[in-house]
Amino acid sequence: MNSLNVQPINTERLTPLSPSYDPWDPIRSLQKYGRHKLTSVEMTVSNLCNMRCEHCAVGDTLVMKEPEKLPLDLMLRRLDEVEHLETISITGGEPSFSERTVREYMLPLLQYARSRGIRSQINSNVTLPYSRYEQLAPYLDVMHISFNYTTADDFHEVGFARAGHPVSREAAEKLYERMIDNARRLADAGVLVSAESMINYRTHHKIEEIHKLIVEMGCARHEVHPMYPSSFAKNLPVISRKQMLDAIKRLLDARDRSVWMLFGTLPFYHCSDNAEERELLGRLAKEPNVTVRNDPDGRNRLNVNLFTGEVFVTDFSDVPAFGNIKEDKLDDLFDRWLGLPLAGSVGCHCPAVSCCGPNLLVKDMYYKDVDFHQRRAIV
Repeated sequence: MNSLNVQPINTERLTPLSPSYDPWDPIRSLQKYGRHKLTSVEMTVSNLCNMRCEHCAVGDTLVMKEPEKLPLDLMLRRLDEVEHLETISITGGEPSFSERTVREYMLPLLQYARSRGIRSQINSNVTLPYSRYEQLAPYLDVMHISFNYTTADDFHEVGFARAGHPVSREAAEKLYERMIDNARRLADAGVLVSAESMINYRTHHKIEEIHKLIVEMGCARHEVHPMYPSSFAKNLPVISRKQMLDAIKRLLDARDRSVWMLFGTLPFYHCSDNAEERELLGRLAKEPNVTVRNDPDGRNRLNVNLFTGEVFVTDFSDVPAFGNIKEDKLDDLFDRWLGLPLAGSVGCHCPAVSCCGPNLLVKDMYYKDVDFHQRRAIV
């Protein structure tokens, strides 16, 4: 299968994405194969962006002009070789910043995924003209957007905090309104629009209001992740685990129960000696339309930089590349990663509660001296 042999697949044969079917969660492949397998590939297709958000995980990589990308056919051949591939994700920067990238890389990648029965996601701010997204919508499963605002003023302050030059409030408001309109139009077109909110110093006290706006935008899913200071955002104020926990409780009380709510990278575990944190996890497990996703990065997913071919655990980690698609197959590189001591340090698994343990950021921040292999869930 390659870029010249793309045959459409009947989407009615695909299992609908839902709280009971989230192919990005590594627990599924772990349970199926008895060990972590590469089932998801993320591709960084752009380092350009029209925004400069203060919390951006990849802000240090953003540029004003980027080099040529690797030939698409190389990436498609490497995807062909992944035996158990179930999902792809396309990220940036703003992936759709360049119309050429949309036309020559994003669209063929989505068509490839659809032809193979693979689910797809794009990470975008959806602030550009709708035509950029309209051509992708027929082949796209999930449009993942970041939404941490209650007003256009919030958007202006957060979204251009690191711009390096003045951005008028009027210009920001136009982008804010376009983002909301584009999200609604994509949802109407049948794309699952998933709005991610971070629990951080700006949002923890108003997360319920943010959720209400996300529902009004027509998003079928609200993702909620605590923010961890890394890379571009490493100097932002940090809230406590207690503040995170209280914000999640309030959100659960106020949420629209018809909307899928997905929590990820929580710093709370069933093996914790903190009863309140275990109690929250128990509530999350019982709430309808609520899921807690294990972190895919390094568990069932790798990131490929399409400019260099380098392969990473994730697009924003300080962990250096451990291979390149110019020389190696992705399945081989995944096995190489699993063999590294760093991977082993977060390689725990508790079947009793379907938990894959902390990711590298969470362990480094909260559990630096904890060996999760020696802990057991308290159920």
